[in-house]
Amino acid sequence: MAPSGIEAPRLNEIRFGGPITEFEREEARQIQQSLLPEGALEGPSFEIAYRFSPYAGVGGDFADFFNLPNGQVGIYVGDVVGKGLSAALYAALVMGLLRGIHKTGEDTGAALSLLNKRMLVRPVPGRYVAALYALFDPPTRKLTFSNAGLPFPLLVSKSVCTQLGQGGLPCGLFPGTLYDHHTFELHPGDAVLFATDGLHELRDRQDHDFSWERLTRIWEQCGCKSAEESLGLIFDEARQFAEGGSEQQDDITAVVLKIPN
Repeated sequence: MAPSGIEAPRLNEIRFGGPITEFEREEARQIQQSLLPEGALEGPSFEIAYRFSPYAGVGGDFADFFNLPNGQVGIYVGDVVGKGLSAALYAALVMGLLRGIHKTGEDTGAALSLLNKRMLVRPVPGRYVAALYALFDPPTRKLTFSNAGLPFPLLVSKSVCTQLGQGGLPCGLFPGTLYDHHTFELHPGDAVLFATDGLHELRDRQDHDFSWERLTRIWEQCGCKSAEESLGLIFDEARQFAEGGSEQQDDITAVVLKIPN
């Protein structure tokens, strides 16, 4: 709002300056970091940890996890189209919408449908988001999630390492989109990896993908590790795989939900 007596400039009269400075880029990085979790989240029967590795200091990935008043734990992970500052700005918008939504109900599919609806109220041309919203109930160890275009979560248990659920359309594309619910009961020792596609699409010097198969082999080693240790192993392996290959071409974000033995 302009001060009294001063006419606010019309939008088409505003002149923007030159290239973004390093100071402005660092400010953007700090603002984005403030929107991310401060650290791991632990309860009597679970632990959650995450890693965020943006492509260019800031990026279009985001993640959050939080305790809800009913005792459940909410988790969301997202990846907006694009990279850099413009993607980071759009990701901040999407996070703001999600934070308003997750307090209004417990239905993961309804939350993503509402996100889709709100994004289409004032759509940004060419912009949309792949997102996953999950609810974990510690007493029953029940995990329920809906997926709007993110890679499938990966479960490692004592007997299997497998992808969970199905995909769905990203939010912000089509009105009236509905999202399925996927529910799984977790057991002591189980761990679930939620990750954006920047991890799966890393490439080595031979231009090979990091791939689901490679990620599965690494993830199978995480059954006895904590959430933090599992993420450390995954990112160490990813760094070694990409060493000498192409530089990181996309934001990488991963969240691990671990049920201790």
